[in-house]
Amino acid sequence: MTAQAAREALARCAWDEAAGLTAAPGDDPDLLDAAGEAAWWLGRLDACIEHREAAYARYEERADTLAMGRVAVRLWEHHLMKVRPSVAMAWLRRARRALDEVPPCVELANLVLREGEMAHGAGDLAVAERLSADVLVMARELRSADLEAEALQALGRVLLDSGRLAEGLAHLDEAMLSAVEGRLSAYSTGKVQCSMISACEQLGDVRRAAEWTDATLRWSERHPQAMWPGICRVHHATLLGLRGDLAGAEREARRACEDPSAFHLPNVAAGWVEIGEVRRRLGDLAGAEDAFGRAEALTGQQSAGLALVRLAQGRVDAARALLGRLLAGETWNALSRARLLPPQVQVCVAVGDLDAAELAAAELERTAADHASPLLTAAALSARGRLQLAREEGAAACATLQRALQQWLALDVPYEVATTRLLLGQACRCTGDEEAAVRSLALAAEVFDRLGVVVGHAARPPAGLTPREAEVLGLVARGSTNKQVADVLYLSERTVARHLSSVFTKTGVQTRTAAAAWAFAHAAALGI
Repeated sequence: MTAQAAREALARCAWDEAAGLTAAPGDDPDLLDAAGEAAWWLGRLDACIEHREAAYARYEERADTLAMGRVAVRLWEHHLMKVRPSVAMAWLRRARRALDEVPPCVELANLVLREGEMAHGAGDLAVAERLSADVLVMARELRSADLEAEALQALGRVLLDSGRLAEGLAHLDEAMLSAVEGRLSAYSTGKVQCSMISACEQLGDVRRAAEWTDATLRWSERHPQAMWPGICRVHHATLLGLRGDLAGAEREARRACEDPSAFHLPNVAAGWVEIGEVRRRLGDLAGAEDAFGRAEALTGQQSAGLALVRLAQGRVDAARALLGRLLAGETWNALSRARLLPPQVQVCVAVGDLDAAELAAAELERTAADHASPLLTAAALSARGRLQLAREEGAAACATLQRALQQWLALDVPYEVATTRLLLGQACRCTGDEEAAVRSLALAAEVFDRLGVVVGHAARPPAGLTPREAEVLGLVARGSTNKQVADVLYLSERTVARHLSSVFTKTGVQTRTAAAAWAFAHAAALGI
């Protein structure tokens, strides 16, 4: 009777009540499993795992294969949240052994769905699509709304990564419809909504992601579940950062990271990455490095943002090596690689390796075209314009960067608007249009000022540059010759050349063009 009451409390999302009913589960596997479920929703993941492992042992003694498979699948998920992939896979294999001979049922379908997710993560899209489609058929035969919605979202994500955008989004929309209609359990609702938002972010559909994030955040905060509000806050932080509310983005990401019940370690790591990105944009390199380090400590994974921090510090070899490792680890997912390509172009341009920058820019252009993503299209145009500027193709760079600017303005992404205006100003100066250059740089400064990025008041120049070296670099970046720099700063041309040689050494570049590109990549910190 107590187990039945606990299940009823769980169905009503009464997690505290369920925890009270299962406070002394003894050896009853049903009570142990219910205690684990209540602990999960209350953010007590260690207790959840302890209860469920005990429940599995009791079910095994009873040879209850369906219950063994169900609990083993949940333990696979719990250990992934603790970033224990080897332990998680061991539980998934146990689930397969337990359910290998059973006829179609919800327990088996849930296992197959998770096997499909693993295949997707490994890049085996054909297997992932087949397994997700099989589960969708089973779900409809079993008349399970939860299972059907989860299968639809899983299949939709596979189709998106396969380049079949319309078909993939249609599956996700159908899953979301069940969620917003209130037909799903709390767990399936959260999973489907989170998947939709992640897909929108992956595709660069900023407006659609914002709409779903706002709706999902309101839904999650009406429920005392520990995990979903944290995940939603990270998505919300990302969108706030894109919209230019950098302080709000850090506050929201910090809430997701520092909530005592934040037990989904990959999500907490994502929150720290977002904090690092905010601090990097603001020029707080030490703070950004600390945040990226916290993320890496949780999952062992580094981020592209850290490479840009290394570039700003003048550690160009470290920046290139880090991006090389990240790109080597993303062998199949074009959208995941696309996030790494703009910084790859930036780093390669800064060090003067324009051939490598061309490869990255061309790949980004192909991915943007294949996925019809407005955000990726804007990023590709900015990358191409940056490369044209490095090649001293002033007129072409102006045209490309003007197109990029229009895209960023339409997307309402102010930091990228300001960054593109900086590049456009340099391109205009390259063509001799000083009036347009001054106007573009002034507009960039206005946006940076509004965002809280301090332009022109750097306390310490990046890469160990002295204030005088930063002045010389700023003038060179604006197109001044050594003689013109000397006249402005009342120095000899020989002294200017010595300062510029030191700048080359500290920033790791070899040409004036590369130095100018590096300067405009760090314009906020240099005050140009």
